Amino acid sequence: MDTKQIKQKLQSKEYDFLRKNKHLGDNIMLLTTGGSHAYGTNVATSDLDIRGIAIERENEILGLSNFEQFDDKATDTTIYSFRKIINLLLNCNPNVIEILGTRDEHLFILSEEGKLLRDNVDLFLSKKALNSFGGYATAQLRRLQNALARDNYPQAEKEQHILNSIMVQMNHLQKHYKEFTNEDINLYIDKTDREGYEKEIFMDIRLNHYPLRDFKNIYSEMSNVVKDYGKLNHRNKKKSDEGLNKHAMHLVRLLLMGTEILEGKGINTYRKKDREQLLEIRDGKYQKEDGSFYKEFFAMVDCLEKKLKYAADNSHLPNKPDFNKIEELVIEINKNRLIK
Repeated sequence: MDTKQIKQKLQSKEYDFLRKNKHLGDNIMLLTTGGSHAYGTNVATSDLDIRGIAIERENEILGLSNFEQFDDKATDTTIYSFRKIINLLLNCNPNVIEILGTRDEHLFILSEEGKLLRDNVDLFLSKKALNSFGGYATAQLRRLQNALARDNYPQAEKEQHILNSIMVQMNHLQKHYKEFTNEDINLYIDKTDREGYEKEIFMDIRLNHYPLRDFKNIYSEMSNVVKDYGKLNHRNKKKSDEGLNKHAMHLVRLLLMGTEILEGKGINTYRKKDREQLLEIRDGKYQKEDGSFYKEFFAMVDCLEKKLKYAADNSHLPNKPDFNKIEELVIEINKNRLIK
């Protein structure tokens, strides 16, 4: 589907909600593509994803009414409120930062306020991209490893993969909750008498005067990793292989985009230079017949992760966005909205 066809589709009855919904219509600041069409990795069978931003109405800016997000699952359309997307942009969230970096020809709506936001996108770029893009990439890698562990490894090795995923998560948890060390919550694998298991993960906990709510959240996030593995049942090989290769492609794309942001090259949602490489990954170039991946793929990922870390260590971007400047931008945009 080319740009002309997308524009025609957006004018169809299927997308009437863009014109008729009370939160959308003239309130849409920016409307563009998402997913494969935004990245340039779309093929003939690719779904069309639409992403956008809508500024709040007067009663939502000044009063008690609230609007956060509009979703239409039938058309894969998501439109964020201006206030919500600002909060997500402050953390360099990959799913929304890419909305401000799509190709000009994919800007189907761009109001005065939308242009002002897009022109000031650099205000939101900071070293937070290391954890945001790196974190999303790690999540993709975990999904990939989860599926591979499910299909190709004996129980003891699967358990080791679960532990590895939890340990990656622990690095994140240690930054977000009251300080603890790997000795305070010691996770390890040992033999077990649990039916159907040769080995399983055990833990030794040595915490004193530790906030209960923090521990509850830590346990919950560790438990979610285990549940992710438990939910993976027998697969449809063709469908699952397509999913694995898609995860692999997005893993590489996120690392590339995050590195470019940290290097000061801006947001390049459309992957012109990497398109062939990304399509090769999605088409299964690095996947073996048994569903596992060649070591060359993981070597590539390892190299890209090192480049991302190096870019962060040597980045000229601020550690975090300038809140005051962004607040000034938000005030200016909202004032423009109110005087119309």
